[in-house]
Amino acid sequence: MAVIDIPEGSLFGLANLPYGVFSTPGTAPRVGVRVADSVVDLAVALGDEVFARPALNAFMAQGPERWAQVRERIAELVSAGVPDAAVHPVGEVRLHLPVEVADYVDFYASEHHATNLGRIFRPDAAPLLPNWKHLPVGYHGRAGTVVVSGTDIVRPLGQRRPADGAGGPGFGPSRKLDIEAELGFVVGVGSPLGTQVTCEEFPERVFGAVLVNDWSARDIQAWEYAPLGPFLGKSFATSVAPWVVPLPALAAARVNTPVQDPEPLPYLREHQPWGLDVDLSVGWNGQEVARPPYRQMYWSPAQMLAHMTVNGAATRTGDLYASGTISGPERDQRGAFIELTWDGREPVTVNGNERTFLLDGDEVAISATAPGTGGGRIGFGEVRGRIVPAPGR
Repeated sequence: MAVIDIPEGSLFGLANLPYGVFSTPGTAPRVGVRVADSVVDLAVALGDEVFARPALNAFMAQGPERWAQVRERIAELVSAGVPDAAVHPVGEVRLHLPVEVADYVDFYASEHHATNLGRIFRPDAAPLLPNWKHLPVGYHGRAGTVVVSGTDIVRPLGQRRPADGAGGPGFGPSRKLDIEAELGFVVGVGSPLGTQVTCEEFPERVFGAVLVNDWSARDIQAWEYAPLGPFLGKSFATSVAPWVVPLPALAAARVNTPVQDPEPLPYLREHQPWGLDVDLSVGWNGQEVARPPYRQMYWSPAQMLAHMTVNGAATRTGDLYASGTISGPERDQRGAFIELTWDGREPVTVNGNERTFLLDGDEVAISATAPGTGGGRIGFGEVRGRIVPAPGR
């Protein structure tokens, strides 16, 4: 039996226990849980074939009672000793996409982000559109292009707005390739078509949270988004971290959302707070350039899920919905480079060079921590991606 050493201050102690999917050389992907600098093979440790599968979906579909039982059993095993064959150093395993993504929805839940973009694109009008404080604005993304951290991101091709505002569009690689630092939520137990999920049902439906980078081609997006919203400027790639932090691990991170004025309609009113005190860090070629605070998000994940289903839309195990860019009131809290550089007009210095949008070869790494139930902090791992040239370029 192996006793896993958990150093003081580890972001992956017993208060966390995030789930992922891993493989070792010559073996198939299966479900594991991260403990300090080790990955515990749950199929071996628990003797349950549901964890021998290449995604978390089958386990998540078992529901919150089973989630709680497994979390308790893992904590007991780690404290007493884990079978030697179940323990692998995290640096010696390959990490995979943790869930088979059924559907993907991206929201626009930061008032600071929405206000900044409104000022950039509509400088002579109110920055927020009339509906923004009445509902969590979102769009339906593309599940098939959700990729795990470490996957290279191919610069997208597309149509771009005419430089002079007249004539036909240009075509070619995006010149304004950007990031969006976000927090995503994974549905564990779906809801049938024709039913609504209430804010109170959130912890029975959602399995956990995961870091997201929703890569964005701002020039393609600017030309195409009217009248139906984002399409090719978003759908080329969305990266997620390999670790899903279960909701119980976030109990100490729960906070009230900012004051919502006007008061939301009844179906969006929360009786228990589901704002989250999560601190993100955005690194650009190894230099930290922003620290977005999730606690500043106007709409909570419970409200997002309630709105997403209020029309009777079904949800399924493995659905992923993300918060939208996380931004705070200060410049160094902006979670997208279009904000951080004010659409390229105010460059930032990265490793001694003035930068605006992403160049080929650039690498972005987003990490996050939150208060843990034991008084320390827990981690989400990181979501990392490197830009490679557009096809044929």
